[in-house]
Amino acid sequence: MDNQKRVITVQDISCIGKCSATVALPILSAMGAECALLPTAVLSTHTGGFSGFTFLDLTEELDKIVEHWKKESFKFDGIYSGYLASPAQVKQVENLIDDFGPHGAVAVIDPVMADHGKLYTGFTQEHVEAMAGLCGKADIVLPNLTEATLMLGMEYTPDGYGQDYVDAILEGLAALGAKVPVLTGVNYGDGRLGIMGIDTRSGEKFSYFHEKIDQSFHGTGDIFASAFTGALMRGESLESCCKTAADFTVECIKNTMDTPKDRWYGVRFENCMGLLCK
Repeated sequence: MDNQKRVITVQDISCIGKCSATVALPILSAMGAECALLPTAVLSTHTGGFSGFTFLDLTEELDKIVEHWKKESFKFDGIYSGYLASPAQVKQVENLIDDFGPHGAVAVIDPVMADHGKLYTGFTQEHVEAMAGLCGKADIVLPNLTEATLMLGMEYTPDGYGQDYVDAILEGLAALGAKVPVLTGVNYGDGRLGIMGIDTRSGEKFSYFHEKIDQSFHGTGDIFASAFTGALMRGESLESCCKTAADFTVECIKNTMDTPKDRWYGVRFENCMGLLCK
């Protein structure tokens, strides 16, 4: 019997630049999962540092692709969404969960839309509300602090907070409907960065902290979410998924530290892929 897991990843394709499908596909593949791609858009480059890039919106194609999959009776073990360009695409992922979730597909939602206290350019409150609805249908959600507080209407506090603040966020995400809220970028000011979560089905809390690197690189959130999903498909525990994804992301950043001027381009994750194959 073939035990290989098959995961739908809902991402844009940035033809140049290390983010979205460009990292999700190789990372999931290296971790032993078959990656089925549902492309939301095609861009000539990612938007993090290039100008004049091309953009082809594929919103109208998504439902056609999914209808074909349904006719072919494809089954999936996971649904993993990242950057979604519009509330319409958020709704399409909700429909995807309705179509394949009852047949065993675990929904992992990375609500990519904000960081450092601000929404990304082009996003609105309508998108935030749509994403909150999608996270309410998810099995696992992976927001950063900004995304979580926006969806919950809470005050964003970048530092100086304690456990009560993190617990309130996790409880709020659970109240939306997420079975396993996982908060990334937790920083208690002790030189470490962490991930904290709770499995509402069992009440189990889990966390993992690692060294904090004071440089920001484009696409590391996509790398973390992809590696987390790959670890989940391998049958790792939730805490182990956090550790696997965080350690891999940190190694990718360290592997790129000698070229900080190119941090907008992405990290050199390719040289670290052997870590995921072990």
